[in-house]
Amino acid sequence: MRVVIAGAGNVGRSIAAELLENNHEVLLIDRDPRATKAEAVPNAEWLLADACELSTLDEAALHRCQVAIAATGDDKANLVVSLLAKTEFGVPRVVARVNHPKNEWMFNESWGVDVAVSTPRIMAALVEEAVSVGDLVRLFTFRQGEANLVELTLPSDSTCIGNRVQDVSWPPDTVLVAIVREGRVLVPTGDTPLEAHDELLFVAVTEREKELQELLCPHQAKKARQS
Repeated sequence: MRVVIAGAGNVGRSIAAELLENNHEVLLIDRDPRATKAEAVPNAEWLLADACELSTLDEAALHRCQVAIAATGDDKANLVVSLLAKTEFGVPRVVARVNHPKNEWMFNESWGVDVAVSTPRIMAALVEEAVSVGDLVRLFTFRQGEANLVELTLPSDSTCIGNRVQDVSWPPDTVLVAIVREGRVLVPTGDTPLEAHDELLFVAVTEREKELQELLCPHQAKKARQS
């Protein structure tokens, strides 16, 4: 897979290093010569130019990329790169970094963003996830499909404990994608039983989150309604 990353700072270089380890082809773009540290990511391609310029993205052959990542420290630049990548070059997947939470509302399909990554939001979600049992915690939002990655730690009084995955009447537009159990990540099958304190990861549309909470933790959902 070919990936172009706009922004070769610490974030961009770290992403590039991870992708290269997984045998992807990576091109880093930055207009600041000080950010061009080829020795830090020796297997990446580098382009010293302004990623907000159409000519730069054309030189980068964005039309051949499967993924574009806008990872600069400037939200305005990330939005421009995302919009150009999607509308001018038809990049299938555009991921954009949100530096300031107040700007997060703009990082959507209107600006060509498929996935917006907000570090403050993720950190807050992880704090909630660490202390909440029985509460549905939204970890991540997939902007294009209006779906979310959500987590719920199954409390010991859940009525679903002991049921197999295939026997649970999951809400529509909801998919159980992983179970974290005793430090191991399990890919659920129809015969996988649910156990107390399982961390369940779902991809679900927003309007189904309440149903999911009520299905897995009816007592918690009732308490939330009464508060």
